[in-house]
This record gives sequence, structure tokens and C-alpha cells, in this order.
Amino acid sequence: MTFDITKTTLPGCYEITPKRFMDKRGSFTKTFHVDEFQKNELQVQFAEDYYSISNKDVLRGLHFQLPPHDHVKMVYCLTGEVMDAVVDLRVGSPAYGTYEIFQLSADKANILYIPKGLAHGFYVSKEPALVMYKASSVYSQDFDFGIRWDSLGIPWPSRNPIISERDSNFPPFHQFASPFSYQEE
Repeated sequence: MTFDITKTTLPGCYEITPKRFMDKRGSFTKTFHVDEFQKNELQVQFAEDYYSISNKDVLRGLHFQLPPHDHVKMVYCLTGEVMDAVVDLRVGSPAYGTYEIFQLSADKANILYIPKGLAHGFYVSKEPALVMYKASSVYSQDFDFGIRWDSLGIPWPSRNPIISERDSNFPPFHQFASPFSYQEE
């Protein structure tokens, strides 16, 4: 088995811990394997990969793409460490409006598998943080959206993070009319 795949409190969201191979040269980590993902009924078709490099105290999020360009996302940290938050925006979900927090780091090599209809953001606690993303659809500027980072009571490490103007101007959660609906697994 190459991965330990653990359910989270958010339906369809998983924390994936890959098996790491380490020796005196360093380490080797596999982040994706089509057969294991298919066996666990996870997305195997990805359309785009990208990454961000962020300094300490930067907060990015809470982001998602609106339908019909919504996507499954895989996120992991190659250098540094981030506090990652995922929020369920799917109307009818037993976890609607709740969040779960994860610590992603190069040392842990853990991966978040985030289904459609969840918002995602992170705070950089150890710099620089190089965060990789795999998305099942291509980025669409017209369907790119978010909710305010401070509107859900997420215990971010700072009340004054370094944040983009765009992220500061997203609507708060209580003003967001979600287009996402929950489909049982």
C-alpha cells in the first residue's frame, strides 16, 4: 500500500499520507497513483497543476471555483509548513458551514484531497511555503470565487495576516448563496 487514506469530518474530503522512502541521500515520495486512487474511488483525471510560494504570516483563501468550473483539488506542501482550512459549502451536507483544520508540511508529506463544493485556504506558519495544487478542471477567472477568511471563526494564528486585497473583499460566509449541493457518497 502506497498511501494511508483517512476520512475527515467533511464528507468526501480525505487526508492522504504517502509512504516515504528515506535513506542517507534524502527522501522519495509518491503523491499520486492512478490504481490506488481508483480503488478508493478518488478522482484520477486532473487538468492542471500549479504552485504558490508564500512568506510567513501570509494567508491565502478561502478559494473555490463556481459551477460549472468547480473542481476536485489535491493540495500538499513541498517546503515549509501551513495551517490549512477546508470549509464545506454544499447545501444539504451534514457538515455544511463547518471547517476542518490540517497541518501540511514537507516533513509530514501529507496531502489533502478536497472534493467539489469546498472552500480552501491556508496560513503560512513556517516559511517559505511551497504549496502544490492538482485540479480536476482548468482555472477559470470568471468562475473563481471565495468567502472571507475571517467569517467562520477559524482560529487562524494571526488576526492580521498578510492577505491580498482580493481575498479581503470576498463576501462573508453568511452572505454567500451557495450554488453547491451535497450528493451522498
